[in-house]
Amino acid sequence: MERYSYKTEGVCAMAINFAVDGDTLHDVEFVGGCAGNTQGIAKLVEGMKVEEVIKRLKNTDCRGRGTSCPDQLARALEQVRK
Repeated sequence: MERYSYKTEGVCAMAINFAVDGDTLHDVEFVGGCAGNTQGIAKLVEGMKVEEVIKRLKNTDCRGRGTSCPDQLARALEQVRK
């Protein structure tokens, strides 16, 4: 299992820590951000396939920022799958 830390841009959360085992996402933790929302996202994506998380969360917008915490997670996953 590979562990990663992704520095976010344009959102309240400062970073996202997570692990990928093969093609499956585990142990997602947002550092900062809206605690209830980010904890909920982390629980929902636990054990999901990386490609499915990207498909579902990519381009989610928060208040016209052009990104969001879910979108930042998708971007982080795109970087590690390359």
